[in-house]
Amino acid sequence: MTAALLGAAWAALLAAPFARRARRAAVASRTIALRTPGRPTATRAKLLPGVRAFDGLGRRLRGSVVGRVVTGVRGALVRRRAEAAVQRDLPVVLDLLGVAVGAGCTPYLAVETTVAWAPPDLAARFERVPRACRLGASFPDALGDLARTTPLLAPLVEALLTSERLGAPVGPALARLADEERATSRRRAEAHARRVPVRLLFPLVFLVLPAFGLLTVVPALLSGLART
Repeated sequence: MTAALLGAAWAALLAAPFARRARRAAVASRTIALRTPGRPTATRAKLLPGVRAFDGLGRRLRGSVVGRVVTGVRGALVRRRAEAAVQRDLPVVLDLLGVAVGAGCTPYLAVETTVAWAPPDLAARFERVPRACRLGASFPDALGDLARTTPLLAPLVEALLTSERLGAPVGPALARLADEERATSRRRAEAHARRVPVRLLFPLVFLVLPAFGLLTVVPALLSGLART
């Protein structure tokens, strides 16, 4: 009985920081979602749990070398998650553009239509194109700015610009890009699945094995000491 209680206490002690961090991140995400309505909110709330700890540490160490390192790590995490969101939703956007172009829309109208139906992360990025055009920028310039801010969209932007300048049909190019992105996503998912067994070693070493030792080795040691 004593060994079981020790094992449960050890497991609870190790799991408490993770549970507390997850609870705080969930509360903060709901607070931001209520405070800043609109489509970009989904992106901000989704990025928050992974970088919240770095935000607090960076504010406390602002101005120091460690603070600059923490800020750099936070920026890398934000960029990595933003790129992952773009890669995940890009095939859907390519399909939406292909449907719009196939229905007879020009590249500009296809982009404007896609903004209304695209996933939030990419909709917020593509929304800059019609907004810039309404403010006086040309469609190629707005697409160029989109490619510079989001390099992963450069092949898509190049296909749209080629169709805009030369009048070439862009549907086959969009279908080819969608197939390539889906193949890349499958390869990325397979690589991630291969890393799962390695990640499972951490809870095995730091949670399961200590609890197993407390339940098996400690009672034997206690009984041996009691006999001496």
